[in-house]
Amino acid sequence: MLWLVLALMTAAAMFAVLWPLARSRRVDGDASDVVIYRDQLHEIERDRASGTIGTAEADAARVEVSRRLLAAADAQAPPAADPALRLRHRRWTAVAAFVVIPLGAICVYLVLGSPDLPGQPLAQRFAAPADANSVAGLIARVETHLERNPDDGRGWDVVAPIYMRLGRFDDAIRAYRSALKLEGETADRQASLGEALAGAAGGVITTDAKGAFERALVLDKSNPRAQFYLGLAAEQDGRASEAVDRWQSLIAHAPADAPWLAYVREALARVEPSRAQTQGSGAPAGSGPSAQDVASAAEMSPSERDQMVRGMVERLAARLSADGSDVEGWLRLMRAYVVLGELGKARAAAADARRALASDPTKLHRIDEGVKNFGLDG
Repeated sequence: MLWLVLALMTAAAMFAVLWPLARSRRVDGDASDVVIYRDQLHEIERDRASGTIGTAEADAARVEVSRRLLAAADAQAPPAADPALRLRHRRWTAVAAFVVIPLGAICVYLVLGSPDLPGQPLAQRFAAPADANSVAGLIARVETHLERNPDDGRGWDVVAPIYMRLGRFDDAIRAYRSALKLEGETADRQASLGEALAGAAGGVITTDAKGAFERALVLDKSNPRAQFYLGLAAEQDGRASEAVDRWQSLIAHAPADAPWLAYVREALARVEPSRAQTQGSGAPAGSGPSAQDVASAAEMSPSERDQMVRGMVERLAARLSADGSDVEGWLRLMRAYVVLGELGKARAAAADARRALASDPTKLHRIDEGVKNFGLDG
């Protein structure tokens, strides 16, 4: 079909060149017009002299005939010097049109076109998946590329944050570790790895996650994510005073327009009132596992570890049912249910969070974002 279209376009171009060559100029007709208009001028002059027409009419007629005479003279072509030479020129032009135009078109197509590109029938294009350009389709293409090029550190670095937003924490961990290995160690990559490890553990700052955050601070002591999550680790270990000190220092050195400032203030407001209780009891109820719990979890079997995680999730749910103002707690609870595969409970937690935070539009907006990020809006 393509070659047929190209052939028709070439034929049209050749016709546009050859058509003027087939037309002859009518010089004789133009010359006879000049003779007629000259005779008319003489005739007008005779009529005026004989009194047949008045002077005014004669002048008007002479002007009109003179105008026509000039137009006919301009249209008259100069006679050809050699008719045989003109014919020869036409023939060479026709040959060039037949040969040069098709060959030139073919050469240009072979250089700039793609003759070896396979065809794409319309039926196959309609049968292609509708979401080929969606986020899932783009991720699938990146994953295919990384399977063929596992040493592409830049590709791992690009796809890792997308995995995080989709809640695919295990994939994010693998991507961040690959980026660290191939692209080099930076504070942001280590902090991101720690965040992915914490997400995979349902919001618990595990030993591996804590190590990643500490390494991020070695590389950049002012990294805000590492500071925040290490404060959260201190809170979960029952060291509320250390968490408060970290977060207060983070707020004191933060830019006024830092987008994460509100999250740190919420965490500080959650922990600071309960500091007095933690002095005597060790850790607030439902705040997270103690250091001993985290250490012993590594020695548990998968079923025992799962039971431990479910126990922590239940304690967190009980705390939020008593005090539902903790938006971070609601987000951790929703994430934990998603990790455990209990999407029904995750949606129920989102509904409870919306009721508890109905008077705070900012917190409600964060819950709505969490619902989208965890895939609970379907």
